[in-house]
Amino acid sequence: MKSIFNETDNAEFIDRINKLTPSTPALWGKMNVAQMLAHCQVIIQVALGELRLKRNLLGFIFGGIAKKQILEKPLKHSVPTFNEAKIADERNFDKEKQKLIEQIKRFSAGPGVISKDPHPFFGPLTIDEWDTLQVKHLDHHFRQFGI
Repeated sequence: MKSIFNETDNAEFIDRINKLTPSTPALWGKMNVAQMLAHCQVIIQVALGELRLKRNLLGFIFGGIAKKQILEKPLKHSVPTFNEAKIADERNFDKEKQKLIEQIKRFSAGPGVISKDPHPFFGPLTIDEWDTLQVKHLDHHFRQFGI
C-alpha cells in the first residue's frame, strides 16, 4: 500500500495532479476536474484538523463497519460523501490544483500534523488509517479522471 508519508509515493501523487488540465474529463461522476480537486482538499482538511465536523448518529451506528470495508476494499464509484465535501459550484482549476498539492505536502509531514479528533463518520483512526484513507481517496478520484 502506498503512503503519503513516503517521499516517493508523495511525489507520485503530485505528479498525477500535474497531469490534469482544466479540460480533463471525468470517466464517471458529476464533478468536473476543478471540483474534484476542491473535494479532495476537504477530506485532507478533516485529517489535518482544519475542518472539524461532529459525528452523527449514522457514523456512530455504521462508522466502524464502513471503516473496515473502506480500508480493506477499493472505493466504489459514486460512494456518498458528507455535505461539506460536496462541491457543486465552479472552481478555478489552477488555484484548486495548487491548494491540493500544498495540502498533500502538509499531510506528508507526518503524525504531528494529523488530527487527534475522530473522523466524523468512521470514528477514531490511527495515523496509518488516516494515511490509508487519504491514499485510497486520492487514488479513487485520480482514476476518476484517468490519471
